[in-house]
Amino acid sequence: MMVKVCGMRDPENIRAVEQAGADLLGFICYTPSPRFVGSSAPRLSRCKRVGVFVNAPECYIYNMVKKLSLDYVQLHGNESPAFCRNLYQAGLRLVKAFSVSHAGMLDSTQAYAPYCDYFLFDTPCASYGGSGETFDWQMLLAYRASVPFFLSGGLSPGSLEALARFSHPLWVGIDLNSGFELAPGLKDARALHTFIKRFKDLRP
Repeated sequence: MMVKVCGMRDPENIRAVEQAGADLLGFICYTPSPRFVGSSAPRLSRCKRVGVFVNAPECYIYNMVKKLSLDYVQLHGNESPAFCRNLYQAGLRLVKAFSVSHAGMLDSTQAYAPYCDYFLFDTPCASYGGSGETFDWQMLLAYRASVPFFLSGGLSPGSLEALARFSHPLWVGIDLNSGFELAPGLKDARALHTFIKRFKDLRP
């Protein structure tokens, strides 16, 4: 089971979170976000890099992939299947985020499935990005596409019990952000270390 920690920005904190056991680190490439990473990130020894974009032009995505040496591009806006196809055909590895408000909306994932390595299911909110709230994961029992997915939205040190109860054959990881922050873009590496170890003991 993989752990992605998103909203990373500070070089020293990035290194500490990598050492805390994260598998992927998310860098927000959306300028209105208080966690916007800019155009550089420190070298990583182990973690994969994920750039998070919201309705960005293709040229901006390609530019940031190069600048940040991204392993994955996560699309968190209203990007179309055709847009994803273009990036996929250019050789990029994609994560497409969906806000889950009801089980029926999971049908829309089918059109994206041929072009995505992973989906990420999050809580709906008024703005782009996370809400800090958890949605009803039982809705994901209706998920029928073939793409593995990450759970996101409101995960915190108190989420372990709920994560232990949840099960789905295509669930491959979790996405952590504001529930482990000391300030926007600054994570509590000690709390993450404890949580990641306990989560991986529950979900190897």
